[in-house]
Amino acid sequence: MQAADFWQLLKQHGLTFFAGVPDSTFQAAYDVMLSDPEIRYVPAVREDVALGVASATYFVGRRGGVIMQNSGLGNLVNPLTSFSLMYHIPLLLIIGWRGYGGPPNDAPEHWIMGEKTPALLDLLDIPYAILEPDHSASILDGLLEEIDTKSVPGALLVRSGVVT
Repeated sequence: MQAADFWQLLKQHGLTFFAGVPDSTFQAAYDVMLSDPEIRYVPAVREDVALGVASATYFVGRRGGVIMQNSGLGNLVNPLTSFSLMYHIPLLLIIGWRGYGGPPNDAPEHWIMGEKTPALLDLLDIPYAILEPDHSASILDGLLEEIDTKSVPGALLVRSGVVT
C-alpha cells in the first residue's frame, strides 16, 4: 500500500491528529504524513507522552492516533490501563510490528516483542487488526467500529513493507 493512500484512508475517517515516536520501518509513511498539510503530528520523546497528547483529541470530540513501534508498547502498559482503558478514551494506536515472523525477518532484539505483541494486546483487552494492503479499508472500518463501540483504544499492527 502506498503511504499516501494509507494516510488518505485515515483522513477519510477523521484521523488527522497524531503524536508518536518514529519507527524506521515506517519511514516512507512518516515522510508522507509530515508533508501533508491536513495532518497534524506532534513528535514525542516516549510513547506514554504521545498517548497523552493524542488523547487530548477525545476531549474536543475527535479521535487521535499514536504512531509507534511495538517495542514501545511496554512503555504504555500503565498509561493504557490507568488512563485510556479506565476512562474509555478511544484512539488509534498505529504500531510498527518489528520482529514479525521472528528470525530471519528482523534484528534479534525485536524477535521476542514481535512474537508477544498480539498476546500483549489481548491481555490488555485492546482490540487490534493487522493491516493487509488488499483489504485495508475494511480492516480499518472494522477496527474503528470496535473502538467506537467499546470506547477503548485499538491498535493497527503494520508489518514492515506493508506501507511503502
